[in-house]
Amino acid sequence: MPSTLRIPLAARASGDALFPQMAVRDAYAAGILEKIRDDDHALPDDRTSIYGILARTRRFRSLAQDFLKLHPGARVVNMGCGLSHYFQWLDDGKSRMTDADLPEVLDLRRELLPETHPRHDLRELDLTAPDWWDQLGLPRKRQAQPVFLFTEGVLMYLEPEQVNAVFATFGERAPPGSVLAFDAMCWLAVGRARQHPSVRATGAEFRWGLRRSEDLTRPHPHLQLEGTYRVMEGMGWPYTLFAPMVLFFLGVPIYAVYALKAKA
Repeated sequence: MPSTLRIPLAARASGDALFPQMAVRDAYAAGILEKIRDDDHALPDDRTSIYGILARTRRFRSLAQDFLKLHPGARVVNMGCGLSHYFQWLDDGKSRMTDADLPEVLDLRRELLPETHPRHDLRELDLTAPDWWDQLGLPRKRQAQPVFLFTEGVLMYLEPEQVNAVFATFGERAPPGSVLAFDAMCWLAVGRARQHPSVRATGAEFRWGLRRSEDLTRPHPHLQLEGTYRVMEGMGWPYTLFAPMVLFFLGVPIYAVYALKAKA
């Protein structure tokens, strides 16, 4: 099982009690976590990571819900879904949702989340492959209904050229009005996963971080930055106080959710 899967799962299972104001009310996380809990893998317990995961979950959820209000019955795809279950929040009676990940993750997911729904499916996905758009069965032509794609806790582990390729493919293939939402750390985090209280135990490394917001739209002329949503400021006064200073010196938020829109 990929080493970082437990982190968001544990945060959603325990976070509501720690941060009631950020509660996500995940009906599945605690049960799944209990099934995969073992003595060889310590669960993340640092409050900062838990808060950040709850905050980004709420942001991805609200972005998808707002999109579905504009485009009823649209397709939503969670790219690198892990063991998350967003369909519990996004099922409006019309939407179609795909959870996509590597084959070994989907095998585990089928074991732990066996329920099925006719508007919810699983697909194998390698986001680093040049044909990832076709792997998901997304629209072949740009003259189609817009789609909402999101990838959570994934891009920072890819190489910069792989991230740029994802953006370029989205810009090239996505119908106008489509949205790609993702979370990103700033460039300062690259190579410093060992300093992250939760990630350092997994052996994973941060390989991509954002240096300038305009870098997000550079891979393709159809890309437009629709929104930047800082994740950590509500954690407490130190984050709120220093956030403007960090933005000034680093050029981008230290950690944020971004939404790219495909334009005509």
